[in-house]
Amino acid sequence: MVSKKSRQEVRVKKHMKIRGRFAGTAERPRLAVFRSNNHMYAQIIDDTVGKTLVAASTVEKDVKAELKKTNDVEAAAYLGTVIAKRALEAGIKEVVFDRGGFIYQGKVAALADAAREAGLEF
Repeated sequence: MVSKKSRQEVRVKKHMKIRGRFAGTAERPRLAVFRSNNHMYAQIIDDTVGKTLVAASTVEKDVKAELKKTNDVEAAAYLGTVIAKRALEAGIKEVVFDRGGFIYQGKVAALADAAREAGLEF
């Protein structure tokens, strides 16, 4: 019988394929997104030194306090504005968007659009 790969395995393989195409630099770091069933995580990473410059997630107390639910499109959009504000405070204006192997729709697209509206360029 033909065995079917799990959705997680497919996503990780897609993510590695995407990561082969680009990497974050000091001038233009990478905005990496991870989405679980209950939360979303976003971090801006400089891959040349392997360091996270800015991070935000729906697990954090101050972000969670502003949300009704942590796993919907509104939460993703709010997280996009939070990560953009923190990045601008750290002096980061341009980033490379890494969707993490997830399909660019729904929560991932909402986070990206909100980050763009808040001032990040990608």
